[in-house]
Amino acid sequence: MKKTALIFAVCTIFSLASFAQTWTLDPAHSKLGFSITHMMISDVDGAFTNFEAKITSSKEDFSDAVVELTADANSVSTDNEKRDAHLKTEDFFDVAKYKTVTFKSKSVQKVGDNKYKVTGDLTLHGVTKPVTLDATLRGTTVNPMSKKTVAGFKVTGTIKRSDFSFGTKYPNAMLSEEVTLTANTEFIKG
Repeated sequence: MKKTALIFAVCTIFSLASFAQTWTLDPAHSKLGFSITHMMISDVDGAFTNFEAKITSSKEDFSDAVVELTADANSVSTDNEKRDAHLKTEDFFDVAKYKTVTFKSKSVQKVGDNKYKVTGDLTLHGVTKPVTLDATLRGTTVNPMSKKTVAGFKVTGTIKRSDFSFGTKYPNAMLSEEVTLTANTEFIKG
């Protein structure tokens, strides 16, 4: 009896794994950004111009998804060369020492129609902390040019600079403690 149950469990796992689909980021139709408040009066936006991500899911509604993202810290851009150069120093990203920013989900919880809470580990500036992000599945469709199925997601969340020892010599009056994360992404079903 135990042997039959074990064989059934193994077959079920392999069966589920065979239905898993990998969705790969379409960088031409995706943006990974952030925003921070400067001197308590204005928001400064930035983005990573070089990043990769993939989603693995066996369910059509992505409720069992695993999300992995890697951004090249050296690709940080705020449309200001002087500020970008400063962001790459030890004061902030320290790109010579910490080359990437990564996120790997640990759970995806469906909380409404096309709405999810995505919890995972964010590694920034050499520090790894759990974060929870809000994700909205904007829909899936077939791209008329490539004939491939694509899915669009909008993801938002907030982190604290101090949790990641990031920009610690700048007080909250200069740079807000909270940093807003945003991603508008399109993934191609592989």
